[in-house]
Amino acid sequence: MSHWKEYKLGEITDINKKSVGKGYSFEIIEYVDTSSVTENKFDNPQIIPLVEAPSRAKRLVDEGDTIISTVRPIQKHYGFIKNSKPNTVVSTGFAVVSPKKIDPKFLYYFLTQEEITVYLNTLAESGTTTFPAFRPEELAKLTIWAPESIEEQTAIASILSSLDQKIELNNAINRNLEALAQALFKQWFVEFEFPVDQNGNFSPLTGEMSEGQRGYKSSGGEMVESELGMIPKGWRVGSIYEASDVIYGAPFKSSLFNQEKKGYPLIRIRDLKTYAPQFWTEENHPKGVIIRAGELVVGMDAEFRPHIWLGEEAYLNQRLCHFKPKGYFTRLFVCETIRPQLMFHENSSVGTTVIHLGKKEIDSFKTLIPPNNIIHGFGETTEPILEQIVNNSKENRNLKSLRDTLLPKLISGELEVKDV
Repeated sequence: MSHWKEYKLGEITDINKKSVGKGYSFEIIEYVDTSSVTENKFDNPQIIPLVEAPSRAKRLVDEGDTIISTVRPIQKHYGFIKNSKPNTVVSTGFAVVSPKKIDPKFLYYFLTQEEITVYLNTLAESGTTTFPAFRPEELAKLTIWAPESIEEQTAIASILSSLDQKIELNNAINRNLEALAQALFKQWFVEFEFPVDQNGNFSPLTGEMSEGQRGYKSSGGEMVESELGMIPKGWRVGSIYEASDVIYGAPFKSSLFNQEKKGYPLIRIRDLKTYAPQFWTEENHPKGVIIRAGELVVGMDAEFRPHIWLGEEAYLNQRLCHFKPKGYFTRLFVCETIRPQLMFHENSSVGTTVIHLGKKEIDSFKTLIPPNNIIHGFGETTEPILEQIVNNSKENRNLKSLRDTLLPKLISGELEVKDV
């Protein structure tokens, strides 16, 4: 084991070293706000003119910087900057920590340990600001224990990074699988090119269309009028309740929430993007609904999006609902059927600060009702895709657990590289 040394973070890093100001030549910026980053997952940055940027767009970042939200750190809005451009700017809601005498990834993993997150959140909660926030200069006072050898710091970070790379690979695979499932839904139920044989009868798909198969509509399949437009003969339009039950989350008492993982995790709207509940409850609510990986959940405030839940088993909180398919109808069929209708109601909601979805709106949802053999065939084609997505996500939870177990042991020197 190499020699380890204790440092103050301010000795080996710069904090908020560069800000946007006069003298910068760029007119367009790539802007990242705290709401678009959670646990190193970045939504696409906003590409906006500098003169139109919000006042909080002030922090310039470089390759290898770590950004960490100063507001409610427990929500884990942090990330490692890579593939950045000279005009990449982040919100003043972030502290930007730039490495000077430390491996960038080692620094990132040190700052994102649960122990550090909890400490920073405690600082934030003790502050006097409107929202719980810590001052960026508090980071400079943190004590870090690290190998003097940059090479060993890099080796430690590489072990942890390899796990993160596998997690990201699984995420990329899942994105491709989701795109495939959506394309199949569009082909079958929007373009009406589900596979038929030479006689125009439905022919189950076992892969690519075989020589004897063709698309229904393009091969001259008969279409008829409906309230949703032209649909194949023999199909009809019905209520969403013919395809799915809708089960609403229970009003669990927020006063009984905890972050010590006591009881059952609780899915709130903000958890739908991360699949990682932040609160638990020991309350045994009589209307409690348990959601398992692979089930379809919709948030009913602010954004109306269908989500296939990919987290651990958890209770469903109020203002969310679970669409539970009936009969041969599948999760993916229901998901893609309600997606445009949810978007319509979201875009139609005006005049309020926070928009809401209610039972009245869901009652108006319509669905195509194809013959059972077509619905069953679609399920046989697409359900394995969904199961692969669920399995990849389960593997990611295991990899993340392994990484989170190794991280403090490697970062502290308790576990050596050669022992992993």
